[in-house]
Amino acid sequence: MSQQHDLNEKVAVVTGGCGGLGQAIAQKLTALGGRVVITDLDEERGAALAAATGCQFFQQDVSRESDWLALKSWLVERFGGLQVLVNNAAILRAYNVETETLEDFNRVMAVNCQSVFLSHKHLLGLMAASGGSIVNISSSSAMTGHPQFCAYTASKAAVRSLTMNTAVYARKQGYGVRCNSVHPDGIMTPMVMDIPGEPPAMSDEQRATAAGFTAHPEAIADVVVFLASDDSRHINGAAIAVDNTSTITPPYV
Repeated sequence: MSQQHDLNEKVAVVTGGCGGLGQAIAQKLTALGGRVVITDLDEERGAALAAATGCQFFQQDVSRESDWLALKSWLVERFGGLQVLVNNAAILRAYNVETETLEDFNRVMAVNCQSVFLSHKHLLGLMAASGGSIVNISSSSAMTGHPQFCAYTASKAAVRSLTMNTAVYARKQGYGVRCNSVHPDGIMTPMVMDIPGEPPAMSDEQRATAAGFTAHPEAIADVVVFLASDDSRHINGAAIAVDNTSTITPPYV
């Protein structure tokens, strides 16, 4: 990673920090000088990861507004501000529009999408004091049709829309806060490798094809770090595909 991406003591929050991608992002931000806070529901694991990586940990259910308000107060007290926000927390279920339940659809939307809304609502003003960068982890599936992932694809498409809305709003308000979304295809993390529900059946040939579009978490984290840094200072409202062409040539449909 180029030293140009030096984050120079910037305060950064990474949600879902106990997951494979969250860990990779937090580690890279820390290595480049960021003061990183990982948030997650798993307090025991989060505290252990924070101790091992030099990050700080804040226990958070990203779907709860009260937890975002508590995080905001904690950030003000501990750091006095915030410069980087990475909305990474998500859950993935494989059900189609007929087999998904309303309860679980709403839960996926709450964790994957409502959390992004709440983060923008409550932390944007805090970031405006110094300027900064919001990076929302969306998905290649936000731009294509994946019938077996009804709730997940809907939530990630909503994340893309919220990203554009916030990017334009913040610019018009003169906040100096950029907002972009990153759209990976499959990532080699436990969440993707062990999907609950009814994943589509795949032949050996189809699995081999899919593997060619699957990235290691570090490949996604590299892009997130670039967007978090001042090197991307004129990128705002963009959808960055990190998918080895799967969005423009869908391999699964």
